Amino acid sequence: MRIGRVAERAGVSVRALRYYEEQGLVVPARGAGDQRDYDESDVERVKFIQLLYAAGLPSKAILHILPFLDTLVATPEMTRRLTEERDRIQVRLDDLTRARDRLDELIGLAGRYTESSTAECRPPRERASA
Repeated sequence: MRIGRVAERAGVSVRALRYYEEQGLVVPARGAGDQRDYDESDVERVKFIQLLYAAGLPSKAILHILPFLDTLVATPEMTRRLTEERDRIQVRLDDLTRARDRLDELIGLAGRYTESSTAECRPPRERASA
């Protein structure tokens, strides 16, 4: 499969695919004229790479995780890395959940204290200038 087709199906730019190749994250076969020739499995691999990037993993960390996808052989070091990354993501999720919950509280308060309702609660001097 050509690079443009993989990019389209994986939802990334051709430039991103080239970057992934430079980083060793994706290694396409080479066809006639040295053109990249991607497998169907590369589409899912690129989607997974994108997911890991979105979760905040740097390319070096991703590079250490990908061999497990290829071999399904996990060393103790690989298991430790996977666990550390999962735990780091969980901390981020917990922080984001707390931020979302606090915003929900503020949205609830905002519904009770709209401009029209707060104008009635202001002292007379402030109401006159408002």
